[in-house]
Amino acid sequence: MRLTAPPEALRLAENETWRLPGLGVARVARAGQEDAAAREVRVARWLAGHGIPAVRPLPVDQPVTAGDGRPVTFWEELPEHRQGSLAAVATLVRRLHQLPMPPAELGLRPLDPFVRVEERIDAATTLPAEDRRWLQDHHATVQAAWAELPEGMPHRAIHGDAWPGNLVATARGPLVMDLERFAVGPPEWDLLSVAIRTTTTGVSTEAEYAEYVTVYGWDVREWEGYETIARARELRMLTYAAQHAARDSAWAKEAQHRVDCVRGRRGPRPWRWTGIM
Repeated sequence: MRLTAPPEALRLAENETWRLPGLGVARVARAGQEDAAAREVRVARWLAGHGIPAVRPLPVDQPVTAGDGRPVTFWEELPEHRQGSLAAVATLVRRLHQLPMPPAELGLRPLDPFVRVEERIDAATTLPAEDRRWLQDHHATVQAAWAELPEGMPHRAIHGDAWPGNLVATARGPLVMDLERFAVGPPEWDLLSVAIRTTTTGVSTEAEYAEYVTVYGWDVREWEGYETIARARELRMLTYAAQHAARDSAWAKEAQHRVDCVRGRRGPRPWRWTGIM
């Protein structure tokens, strides 16, 4: 098989995604992420074996390592897609949470909600030094609260970033994308990905969220640990924007807005946060 045209950049962010005409799609991860890239491929194949509609790796030995040391994986090209409805997302998340505990050979790690947060704060050069110091202290506070989370649902396989942009709608039906954060952990973390769109960012209405709750069968906001996991998710969303802020003035403005919100400078939740990239 050969390329029928030059590669086309689809997304250039923490991970790069390139369309390979005539072949599929290549995903280029950060250097040092070979194990994570291989794990994504194993997870995709495991999900397929359990009838979960997910992105499909090409039937080749992978990942391979590029000349600059970055691991590359190869996937079938996605059909045209859009964000999934909250009802469709709830259906997929419920199916994921009903899967058996993944086998050890899948190599899943326990969920780490704070992975790379410290690095992101260090990279947030557009933020004032005082805001960065506050974020470091806030990071420590939220970590300490996470360590004292009350008992919740049994840990199981979770997507790790189950928002409507990763559980999408296609002409062939729903599809699970972006398996980078797939882990073993609290199912509440997956449910938070939609709940926070109502309680924090104001993207979804209460009526839309109520439909999600009806389909899944439980409202994670009723759990006494919700405030803690929501603060952890907000921190991830904030530091993601801050890490990339130097690349675009609009992103820098959004990153500062998110800091101001979390620091109590913008009034009570929900706030209006705008996506970057």
